[in-house]
Amino acid sequence: MAEKFRVALSADFRNADGSATFRDFDLAPLLQDPRVETVFLESESPISAGQLEDVDALILLAHRFDKSSVPRSGRLGVIARFGVGYDTVDVKACTDAGIALVITPESVRRPVAVSIITLMLALTGKLAIKEKLTRAGAAGFAQRGAHMGVGLVGRTFGSLGVGNIGAEALRLAKAFDMKLIAHDPFADAGRMAELGVELVGIEDLFRRSDVLSVSCPLTDTTRHIVSAERLALMKPTSYLINTARGPVVDQKALTKALQERRIAGAGLDVLEQEPPDPGDPILALDNVILTPHALCWTDQCFARQGALDIQAVLEYCDGRVPTGTIVNRAALDNSSWAQRLSAQRARLGR
Repeated sequence: MAEKFRVALSADFRNADGSATFRDFDLAPLLQDPRVETVFLESESPISAGQLEDVDALILLAHRFDKSSVPRSGRLGVIARFGVGYDTVDVKACTDAGIALVITPESVRRPVAVSIITLMLALTGKLAIKEKLTRAGAAGFAQRGAHMGVGLVGRTFGSLGVGNIGAEALRLAKAFDMKLIAHDPFADAGRMAELGVELVGIEDLFRRSDVLSVSCPLTDTTRHIVSAERLALMKPTSYLINTARGPVVDQKALTKALQERRIAGAGLDVLEQEPPDPGDPILALDNVILTPHALCWTDQCFARQGALDIQAVLEYCDGRVPTGTIVNRAALDNSSWAQRLSAQRARLGR
């Protein structure tokens, strides 16, 4: 009998009692495939190479995969990252080892864009303070007039980054009759023109936006791209939204700007440190809405992410290059990748 194709899942897909962390991630396509053996790893971050020596594919949630995680056996061929971010994965180490890193941007395009709009509406509608006023009864109702919301018609929505998520957020913001601007050195000018988006320089983006959404990946170039200097360019009536990665924003500089009311407020689904230190001053501010890097988490989002990860893994099991988004396509030129793919086809008699 041919050896089974082994798929490992990082330990954070399972609770301490053995139950599934996310019930909407349907493992049935793996569990019901007679060719496949599914295993859960022990909790380590970064994941140790020893746990992956006899594994063909890894579905990875939040645990780190770095150079020390690459197994010596050379058997691991695919890492399917649950989501779109891959700053927890050493891409170069994967490429050097001929391991394809697959992500699922299509699964989060609409959910994260909706999260951006949710934060925009909550901030401009003063939702958090009005909820508190309501709970305060008559005394709270008496203060309603001091907390007027901000209308969106004719206001400027700016996006730092116009990939799948940024472009989708711009599409949704258009429905509110907002002016649309964006900055992205890799933007498709024709695509932006079709959306009615004006591409501008980064300083103009900060100066002109009434609502500025951060939708760029975390790289060496984008770390703290939202700096003290750029925050100082923003209007005192403007709002900053970050649903990308915490370190894209200089959080100390943002906290100071919020404390000094140099911008009107912020909506953050991500922080530089997650979870934050209980004493972090940003937690005490009343002009920031905070969510735990989970605002886009819905049943549909997680079902789609899981389905796309499993699809990538089973495509590789079939001896095919995954059709999803491969971050490091250079890995496919590695002789180790070619040998593994050939071995997979041989297993199937192809």
